[in-house]
Amino acid sequence: MQLISKLLIICTATFRGEDEFGNKYYEKVYKKGQRRSKRYVLFNGIAEASKVPADWHGWLHHTQKETPPEGGYSKYEWQDVHLPNLTGTKFAYRPKGHILSGGKRVKASGDYEPWTPT
Repeated sequence: MQLISKLLIICTATFRGEDEFGNKYYEKVYKKGQRRSKRYVLFNGIAEASKVPADWHGWLHHTQKETPPEGGYSKYEWQDVHLPNLTGTKFAYRPKGHILSGGKRVKASGDYEPWTPT
């Protein structure tokens, strides 16, 4: 089923570009006055919405008319490189005390009393 839907998108939509992660973007344009064009992304690997960089997100959601320039928009020095959602991976953030990072949490202050059922 997934292969058929990919073929339908590729056959009926126009290729608009590719991002630095290998995701490919397509657009199906309808006749004037029918309806707004449909924009698609075919993910490179697992389909995960957070893998769409900000440059392409605006185009994909019809916030921008034009596709991003080749190589993306210029970035400020304070901007980080786009990362997809890392939850559930070995790179996920785990605070001190998390069971997968040692499980030793800082002692609670003196005003904390654990609840015990009666």
